[in-house]
Amino acid sequence: MPTQTASKCLELGGRIVVGQLEVKDIPKPLDFRIYLPPCYAEAQDQRYPVLYLVHGQSFNDDQWDRLGVDEVLDRWIAGSEISPFLVVMPRDTNWGTAEQDPFDEAVLQGLLPYVDKYYRTLPDREHRAIGGLSRGAGWAANLGLQHPDLFGSVGLHSLALFWSDVPFVKQWLDEIPAELMPRFYIDAGLNDRPDILNSSRWFEDLLNQRDIPHEWHLFAGYHDETYWKAHLEQYLRWYAAEW
Repeated sequence: MPTQTASKCLELGGRIVVGQLEVKDIPKPLDFRIYLPPCYAEAQDQRYPVLYLVHGQSFNDDQWDRLGVDEVLDRWIAGSEISPFLVVMPRDTNWGTAEQDPFDEAVLQGLLPYVDKYYRTLPDREHRAIGGLSRGAGWAANLGLQHPDLFGSVGLHSLALFWSDVPFVKQWLDEIPAELMPRFYIDAGLNDRPDILNSSRWFEDLLNQRDIPHEWHLFAGYHDETYWKAHLEQYLRWYAAEW
């Protein structure tokens, strides 16, 4: 890419694509947003890692966007602080348990292959991460633990594990081959809801018992967007560190 073109597209920043996907056997279409980094259109020979970020309960696919993901990444990429990557933000519209909600199947059967087909991704676990806030972190745990061949990093922010998943979490961890064990990042606010805080601590303790490397943070704060926005840059730097 010519230097002048690169300078111009870096200055313009990335963009958010909003879409909707029909997935076979899933009753409702899946809404999603994709952040395309600066110069994505111009760098036709470049392929990119992908970060999947899931919003919290009662929010939608614009949550991570509102928290500032695109602005932070635009700034860092323009300053050559990180390598560029895509961010996919799907919308979960069902607040039932993991067994009742087809969100996981919509992501696995529909969204993930769609993104790898129509965008210039690096379609392997080393270049694919998943994370989420609260219920979204529950989905990140559900998908990351059951499909370590697909996700090399799992970020659990204010983790709310699904009650229907809790009986299986130990087994899922124990069945992951050492070479496929994801990177883990877990954090929670000191003033988070007791059930959320206990969920985060319980999972972190399971990792300690198994000597599974991970990053764990207990920060000041509550279960709200003020807390998540305050730590957004820490989250994104952790995801980007391996890319």
